[in-house]
This record gives sequence, structure tokens and C-alpha cells, in this order.
Amino acid sequence: MDERFLKVADVSRESEDQSLRMLEKLIDAATPEAVFSKPIEVGGSQVITASEVSVGLGFGHGFGKGPKYITNLGVDDGESAEGESMGSGGGGGGGAGARPVAVISISEDEVKVQPIFDATKIALAFFTMLGSIFFLGAQMKRRKM
Repeated sequence: MDERFLKVADVSRESEDQSLRMLEKLIDAATPEAVFSKPIEVGGSQVITASEVSVGLGFGHGFGKGPKYITNLGVDDGESAEGESMGSGGGGGGGAGARPVAVISISEDEVKVQPIFDATKIALAFFTMLGSIFFLGAQMKRRKM
């Protein structure tokens, strides 16, 4: 194999290894402490908050080689130059979010779980349902014609 190609492949493998290490760190961070807070003493009771936690991640890598092309102002005219062109690339992105969903209070005689009302989530669900109803109604009307 061409020595340049092997160097490009090594760089791509390094980049993939870094991405996998990052993914492993995210998985290791998915612990109960991310969802449940440490108990706090309030008026003889202990209070624990529970949260909904979500994490998303995407990445990709690649490398390859192909014929070099003579270009005029960045326009490929299809004429092959001598030799080959090689390259590699990669990228990724991610995000995380958390929102409280309940408060757990523990006293000597009882345990209470109080959900946290999220008006935004309920409104989004309502408008999604409403949009679906109108969309399906329009589809049914078209099929009758």
C-alpha cells in the first residue's frame, strides 16, 4: 500500500478512537446522580428532586483516495492529473438537556412524590395532536374526491 494512504488511514483511526472515548465518557456519566439529587433536609423531611435527562451525540469519519483533477477556478473540468489525491475528515456534535419532573419528600411517616407540572410540554403535545387531526382530515377529504 501507498505510504501516504496509510498515514491518512492512521489519522482517521485516531480521530475515530477519540470519538469512541468521548462516547464512553458520556455513557459513564449516565449515573443515578444525573437523575436524582442528593437529599436535602427541610423541616424534618428529606427532599430529593428527580429529573429527566437526555443526551444526543452523532459523529462520522472517513478517508479515501482518488485521481487528482486539474481545476480552473475550482471547477472540475474532468481532466486527470498525474497521481492521486487523498484526504480524511470527520465531525460530530451533540447536546444534553435536563428538566425537573418530580419532587420526592421523605418524612418519618410517609413518602410523597409530587410531579412537576410542565405547561410547555402539555401545550406542545396538544398542538401536535391538533395538527395531526387537521392533516389526517385533509388526507381523508382528498381520498373521497
